[in-house]
Amino acid sequence: MPTDELLAPMTQAVESVAATLLRAVLPPPSRTWAEFSAAFDGIDCPATDQLRTMLDSAVPGVAWLGDPAAADAEGWFADVTDGAVQYLQGLPHWCVTLSYVRGGRAEATVIHSATRAETYVATRGGGARLNGQSIQPSQKSDLGVCIAATNQPPFINRQPAAITEAARSLAKMLPIVGAVRNFGPTSLQIADTAAGRVDIFWEYGRDEENLLGAELIAQEAGLAVSDAHGEAWTANSASFLAVPKPLRDDVITALAAA
Repeated sequence: MPTDELLAPMTQAVESVAATLLRAVLPPPSRTWAEFSAAFDGIDCPATDQLRTMLDSAVPGVAWLGDPAAADAEGWFADVTDGAVQYLQGLPHWCVTLSYVRGGRAEATVIHSATRAETYVATRGGGARLNGQSIQPSQKSDLGVCIAATNQPPFINRQPAAITEAARSLAKMLPIVGAVRNFGPTSLQIADTAAGRVDIFWEYGRDEENLLGAELIAQEAGLAVSDAHGEAWTANSASFLAVPKPLRDDVITALAAA
């Protein structure tokens, strides 16, 4: 099936799963890691099963990937509870993401926010859209009026260098932009940057699970996408930056400052 024809079954499956999650009765907030793990499995596992059942029926024969960054990987990769921490707290900042991945990069992506009734889609070379309308990044030219967003990979304690860089970069960005915020799931924040709602997004640490699909939306919308040093981003990169092209050099310079 051509990549652009995947978007319809992908969107239907993602929006169906998100609707199920939106209707679910949440457990009380977790008091311990064991409680959180049980609560997460209780919502993530059924949602994953629902997504797989729908897609396996609609597009038979496509593999489900465990390591989407592998050079020879081809198939589906999903995060059905992107923003699970917020979701389990009853906050609205979560989404369902699904990508068709080939050779370590997404070729088609759907990101759906049920609480906002919004769906981002993109295909490689086919553009990016929000609820069917083409999107484009911010047109701002002054960092002082920009809203920048950042986030950290899950289990960042396993990436001590990323903790150091996240703290250092925040200290560099806070004085030069209008505001720095964290609006929840990494993938949705990058999609919002692609649509010009947020002006800049950066992150330190390996986070291919959250970045692969969002990178496609950012690229197709026209953002400059790279690592924090301006080098081409890959699933193995230790940082990520999505920024309007006129601001790219200024942001890279700021992040590189000692």
